[in-house]
Amino acid sequence: MKKTAPDVSPESGIASVSDRTLRSLHGYQMKRTFNVIQSDLARTLKPFDLRMLTFTALVLIIDNPGLRQSQLAEAMDIERPNLVVIVDELERRDLIIRDRLPNDRRAYALKATLAGRHLCEKAVAAVTAHEKLLLKGISPDALEVAVKVMQMIEANRQRNG
Repeated sequence: MKKTAPDVSPESGIASVSDRTLRSLHGYQMKRTFNVIQSDLARTLKPFDLRMLTFTALVLIIDNPGLRQSQLAEAMDIERPNLVVIVDELERRDLIIRDRLPNDRRAYALKATLAGRHLCEKAVAAVTAHEKLLLKGISPDALEVAVKVMQMIEANRQRNG
C-alpha cells in the first residue's frame, strides 16, 4: 500500500490528518460524537461544580432514595472503590447523606439533601437545554431510531459477554 504525504495547510504549516478509514467504523464515529457531548456537558455542569460522574450519581440517588453504594456502583458501571471518591465528594458538599442500614452495618443507604435536590433540579434543566441544542435539527423519529440502535448495541454486549 502506497503511503501519501499528509496535506499541509499553507497558512499554518500543519499537516492535516485523514481519519477516513476510522470514520467508516461505527464505534469510532460514536466515540467522536460522545467526545462532543462530553465536552459540552462538562461546560454545562461546571457552574454547578459537578462532573459527569458526580451528576450521574446525584441523579441516581435522587431517583432511588435509600440506594446502597453497591447498587449505585453497579448502576454506574464503575468499581466500588472509585465510587467512594464520588460519594465522599457529594457528601462533603452536603448534597447527600449516608445512613447505615440497620440490617447490614457495613452498607449505607444514600439519600439526597434538600440542597442536593435543588442543585440537581437546576443541573438537570441545564443538561436538558444542552441536549436540546446538540440535537437541534434532528427529527424525533431519527432520535428514536438512534436510541433503539444504542440500546441494541448495549443488549448485544450483555448477551455476548
